[in-house]
Amino acid sequence: MNRLIDEGRLPHLLFYGPPGTGKTSTILAVARQIYGAKAAQMTLHLNASDDRGIGVVRDNIQEFASTRRLFSSGFKLVVLDECDAMTKDAQFALRRVIEKYSSSTRFCLICNYVSKIIPALQSRCTRFRFSPLPKDYIRTRVQEIARQEGAEVQPGAVDALVALGGGDMRRTLNTMQSTCMAGGAVTEDAVYDCTGHPRPQDVANMVDWLLNKSLKQAFDSVQYLLQERGLALVDVVRELHPWCFKVDMPPQARMDLVERLADLEHTLASGSHEHLQLGALVGAFTDCRGQIVGAAV
Repeated sequence: MNRLIDEGRLPHLLFYGPPGTGKTSTILAVARQIYGAKAAQMTLHLNASDDRGIGVVRDNIQEFASTRRLFSSGFKLVVLDECDAMTKDAQFALRRVIEKYSSSTRFCLICNYVSKIIPALQSRCTRFRFSPLPKDYIRTRVQEIARQEGAEVQPGAVDALVALGGGDMRRTLNTMQSTCMAGGAVTEDAVYDCTGHPRPQDVANMVDWLLNKSLKQAFDSVQYLLQERGLALVDVVRELHPWCFKVDMPPQARMDLVERLADLEHTLASGSHEHLQLGALVGAFTDCRGQIVGAAV
């Protein structure tokens, strides 16, 4: 991309990938490299999730693309953030605007889900996929920011921030900031308390209860832990999923358990009662335990 910028041959761009991976920051840095002090005049930055109708394309975008800038040369840049929230009619209208003003304006479309962008727009852009950021990079960046801000962040807290961030730099930094604002040093427990996310040790304990205790004992133990920690069952279900591949069990038992956890997550997302779904969770692990014992006999 640097060579294209230097030669003034920047194509229309489509940046897509998970949130917090630097898509918007990249194109704004490109704009500063191209225009320097005139970046604000030569760039139109819109959030398509707020202004997603066809009227925005016909008014704001077309007006910016069609007007000339005095004492400025070269192409202008239109940045459409979260354009996967645009309606289909607005996307088709944008396609016509891109065709009409390609000689004077470049467009950068930014989205999380490229499948929501119509093929007519995708074919007119050079696509760049942004992957989740590597853990080592996020860890280094968190430590550097903590040092510059004078924040006391313990090593265990850094690991927790990286794990909860999931490759999303924005989420990682927001979590660290929220924990710092709560007061005191940023510790591993403080990070989990601030986010309300299950601790790894709590998840390990729940797996042990679900696979070894009776149905009622497991139900009572997990329910007590959820109330004591203030955890949401849907978060627990998501954290239990990786353990299905860590515990040694027959393939069929693992397949059934993973499928039932997926159904539970979907049911909880639709607003089902947590108490009932906790029973379904305990029942799923109880059935899995029966399959493990049956296979061992």
